[in-house]
Amino acid sequence: MRRFRTRRTIAATAVALAAVLGAGAWTADTQTAVTGPPPGSTAWTADTALGLRPPDPATASPAEVAAFFAGLTPGAQEALAARHPLVVGNLDGAPVGLRYHANALALAAERTRELARATDPALTPQDHEAARARAERYRTLLDGDRRILAFDPRGRGQVAEVFGDLATARHTAVIVPGSDIDLQSFDRATDPYGTPAGMARALRQATDGRTAVIAWAGYTTPVGLGLDAATEDLARAGATRLTRLLDGLSVSTAPQAPATVFCHSYGSVVCGLAHPNPAQASGVVVLGSPGLGVDSAADLDPGVPLWATARNDSDWIGDVPNVRLLGLGHGADPTDPGFGARPVPATGSHGHTGYFAPGTTSLAAYAAIALGR
Repeated sequence: MRRFRTRRTIAATAVALAAVLGAGAWTADTQTAVTGPPPGSTAWTADTALGLRPPDPATASPAEVAAFFAGLTPGAQEALAARHPLVVGNLDGAPVGLRYHANALALAAERTRELARATDPALTPQDHEAARARAERYRTLLDGDRRILAFDPRGRGQVAEVFGDLATARHTAVIVPGSDIDLQSFDRATDPYGTPAGMARALRQATDGRTAVIAWAGYTTPVGLGLDAATEDLARAGATRLTRLLDGLSVSTAPQAPATVFCHSYGSVVCGLAHPNPAQASGVVVLGSPGLGVDSAADLDPGVPLWATARNDSDWIGDVPNVRLLGLGHGADPTDPGFGARPVPATGSHGHTGYFAPGTTSLAAYAAIALGR
């Protein structure tokens, strides 16, 4: 009988793998997580032109980064940003306005580089097309007065954009997305509420502009269906980056409370493994979640309230078995009353990406949570 139960559990896990995080064909498209310090960190740490040794991005805490910049004049800060835009733009703890400026410089430089690649005769037509697509994405990020908090061109590209003013907002929120989100897809016209930028815009509007919202495509997400989506490797790497982001916000902005973190789909695994504490987050909200990588809410910090959004009938994530075996699956269902999360209604939402759609009870609830109600 025990052998039969074990086989049944393994079979259930196999079924879960066929459905984890989406409906569609299985793929072997595995991803290598972008980790470590930003590009150009070696030149940054060797730059002693100011008579000071810059903090090592690989080891310095956001608080140490903040202290370093606090000791510099505005002119010195801008000089460092001009020499090392990719580093300064990605340093959690650096002044927010300086990061916006540095990332604008980095985007402009990367756009110039991609435009050159688009006409390089040594490259293939496919390379030319990819370069043109990247150059166009960089152009859109440079349009208007966009606030780009982070930009990393490595891999599929990462970006974080702020909607609102982090310096004056009384409340902040962070959107952590799930699979298939990267530099190209974090903001799109089709299925906008399935992207961090679309979710951020909707949440900011629902709070009448009283919340500054960060659309954070700041980790390497799974692509399609496969082991990446069924395991926690990418989520663990993402959790490290999310933790630094939250630590950086606590020392570089001045909201009345730490950020509320909204975690969609595979992003809820990132949030569960990040295990934020009360100094980092006012609350965590999961939606369309396959699990958090923990057995219950009791495994997370009790000082950070956890909300779980009810699944609508058309969300395929409800077909994913909540198993965790041999490193596969993401564990218990956070919407189960026994899990211990606070329930969020989802009336009016449709599909896996409809929870932030205007007019839904879920978006109304998210706004109330973000405002501390």
